[in-house]
Amino acid sequence: MTAPDALDPRRSALVLVDLMDRIVALPLEPRKGTDVLAVAEDLATRFRAAGAPVVLIRVERPGVAEQPPGSSLAAGLRHEGDLEIVKRTIGGFQGTGLDERLRERGVTTLVFGGIATNLGVESTARAAADLGYDLIFAEDAMAAFTAPEHEASVRLDFPRLGTVTRSAALRFTAT
Repeated sequence: MTAPDALDPRRSALVLVDLMDRIVALPLEPRKGTDVLAVAEDLATRFRAAGAPVVLIRVERPGVAEQPPGSSLAAGLRHEGDLEIVKRTIGGFQGTGLDERLRERGVTTLVFGGIATNLGVESTARAAADLGYDLIFAEDAMAAFTAPEHEASVRLDFPRLGTVTRSAALRFTAT
């Protein structure tokens, strides 16, 4: 893992994927969902304090009358001013307007966290790479259903798309 350059808060956004009670509560590896949530909450606090956008993506199942219990974002995660995006596919860009909302804000760099590393996070990150964003992956703000799935994304795929780091290594430039 490498330390990324300091982030410009005017050009960077935190993107947290599927941090919903029913997903955070699943058996996950290499860390518990509650541990992922704690790191994500810390990152979100740091981004908000720097004036950088926080994007919270959650999934809704298409074609059902009612979403399963626990389908809202984890309690306390969303704050005033955050962007909440509802997706109906694995990734967070398809049909959600996320790209337009980020571009309106001048965002060029995305920092990722969420569950599951190899599904919602990776799918969203691949679309972001195709759209030309610079990508950073906060490894300790992610988990998957198995450790090998998490590790494959973190060790094999993410380094080809951007920078993999720990959340503590993320810092902002002075504005």
